[in-house]
Amino acid sequence: MGDLSCFLSQNAVKVDREKHVASKRFLGADKKPVEWEIKAITSKEDEDLRKECTKRVPVTGKKGQYTQETDFNLYLGKLASECTVYPNLNDKALQDSYHVMGADALLKAMLTAGEYAGYLEKIQQVNGFDSTMDEQVEEAKN
Repeated sequence: MGDLSCFLSQNAVKVDREKHVASKRFLGADKKPVEWEIKAITSKEDEDLRKECTKRVPVTGKKGQYTQETDFNLYLGKLASECTVYPNLNDKALQDSYHVMGADALLKAMLTAGEYAGYLEKIQQVNGFDSTMDEQVEEAKN
């Protein structure tokens, strides 16, 4: 058996937060696009998000039987808002300026469709997913 000390929490390499320009439309005082700060979440946090986005649905033609269905669009929105450190998507003034409530709703209001798709891809990459959730869903269907 090998030395297990390399697996101790204090010896594990910490996951750095990453900076990413989610949109070229948000400019700082220097007239350059503002970088957003993204963090990775733990597996436990990810599991909790997935549970929040999963519901029981009845199986067609089988009375009393249910299956679980995950709303992946909801999951990805919650994942992105949970991983976004800066800007603070829970800031009331920021949400009020876009006339929305909730971090995931704010994120969707702030970014265009293409920017949002690119941001979701970056969020998944920061969290160590090699392929996008859409690719995983398609693979599971086949």
